[in-house]
Amino acid sequence: MTAVDAAPTGANESTLTLGVAEYLEPVVIDLTALALEGKQAHWHVRGANFIAVHELLDTVVDHARAGSDQTAERIAALGLPLDARTAAVAQRTTVPAVRSGFQPSGLLIEDMVKAIDAALVTLRAAIDGLGDLDPVSEDIAIGITDQLELDRWFLFSHIAE
Repeated sequence: MTAVDAAPTGANESTLTLGVAEYLEPVVIDLTALALEGKQAHWHVRGANFIAVHELLDTVVDHARAGSDQTAERIAALGLPLDARTAAVAQRTTVPAVRSGFQPSGLLIEDMVKAIDAALVTLRAAIDGLGDLDPVSEDIAIGITDQLELDRWFLFSHIAE
């Protein structure tokens, strides 16, 4: 047995750790769901701009996975467990599903923009709640938000008129 705390000094207050988990676990859930929906869209996209959208969806998935991993590791670094198993993600996500089967790129882009928007709502709630609680966790949420907003713009630009 070790005499060292699981959480870093200054981060082992229950108010801080429980608050961080309260705001960041939904982010992990939604980013995990976003990555799954993104792969579904990636495998089923069709249309004249197939390769551009197909590759862009992979980029969105990579960013969602990286954000989910960074967020989950922040929770774990503070000494708390989290539940992002498949059943938990399916039950708790706010990210809507993309259409099933092969679809024209425009429809799947619309679905993915809506999915990103749902994840961004969760991220903004985390940013709002973490501001006074833990600036380090807030910075993580801000960075992920910045990247997802850029991804959203790239996707939306394919269907904008």
